Amino acid sequence: MTATDQLSSDRQSKRFLYLYALAVSGGSVAYVPFLTILLPNQATMLNGTAALELLAHIAFAGAITASFANILFGWASDKTRNRRPWIAGGLFLSCIMLPLMPLATDATMLIFMIACWQFGLNMMLAPLAAWAGDTVPDAQKGFLGGLLAFAPALGAISGALITFPGLASDSGRLAIVSALVIIMVSPALIVGRPKKMPHLIGEGQKQDATYPQPEYNRSAVAQMWSARLLVQIAEASLFAFLLLWFRSIDPEFADNDTATIFATVLCAAVILALLIGRWSDHSNRPILPLTICALVASTGLIVMAISTTLFAGIGGYFIFGLASTVFLSLHASRTLGVLPAPATRGRDLGYFNLTNTVPSIIMPWITLAMVPVYGFNMLFLLLAILSACAAILLAKMPRRPAG
Repeated sequence: MTATDQLSSDRQSKRFLYLYALAVSGGSVAYVPFLTILLPNQATMLNGTAALELLAHIAFAGAITASFANILFGWASDKTRNRRPWIAGGLFLSCIMLPLMPLATDATMLIFMIACWQFGLNMMLAPLAAWAGDTVPDAQKGFLGGLLAFAPALGAISGALITFPGLASDSGRLAIVSALVIIMVSPALIVGRPKKMPHLIGEGQKQDATYPQPEYNRSAVAQMWSARLLVQIAEASLFAFLLLWFRSIDPEFADNDTATIFATVLCAAVILALLIGRWSDHSNRPILPLTICALVASTGLIVMAISTTLFAGIGGYFIFGLASTVFLSLHASRTLGVLPAPATRGRDLGYFNLTNTVPSIIMPWITLAMVPVYGFNMLFLLLAILSACAAILLAKMPRRPAG
């Protein structure tokens, strides 16, 4: 076998990578429009002026359930050594639960149904994330990270689609979301046939000059986990309170304007993530783009902190939004390269998922306590420091910590 043939045999088919990215995007569509648009509407109908309190309790219960379920089903898919049945089961359960949400007649019932839905959703998401570790070699993880940037963008686009005036009732919108998720996730399960990568699942100990076996260490795992947590804290804070900040600068700023900014940033991030991901693959520098993105995100937050005009504020958010979105997309794929063992990949990714859920639990309360006293400017400076700390953590990692 020639070197070229060897390289080709060690690369996953692009067809599967595209189908996998579509499935992950389906996971984003499963929760983005529901949590950002449809659920707040239902909470308002149930609790009226107390909707914010209800949403806070829903966010807390949902995050706790998601944290537990993600670890549980990641572990379960490790034990069975088969990701597909768990993904399919979670797809079925979560898509059944969504259209049933309007049946909730009080806050307690709604919270319970949200917990059940999160249970099913993470039954799908946990093994889906681990499936990439089983099938995608390190030399393609940058490209995969770029493809994963489509997920938040398509999640935002789906929200705009289902809320098109006159398209459907609230229950009809939820049914449309379920249908979209099934359409996006099913192809990878039904016709996705990834090339087998025995060395990625611990079968055999293949070593060659192109893909040496990685040397894992606890320090690399802790640095990657901590860096993502720090950036996610900033992202979660702005996701919840960006509109309020814009209106503190310009009271006439509309929610549609915020949605437009979100969508523009996410779409631009797709192109940027693909370019940077490919570069990191070819240059064999998986961590450097993450370090730079964390620094740029910190710079964007500083711009926001010192902004006194709407134009400057939007510019600062564009800098932060692009950098943080690219960071989170590339980080999701690069994490697979530092996990300690293929046999516990799903469980370990469940622990990494805590970096997504923990900020959603704590940051809204911290923001509500901090902003009235110190203002948004001090909050943004704090978040900028956290993002800079993430960059420092990543800069201290080896040039290539894993294969």
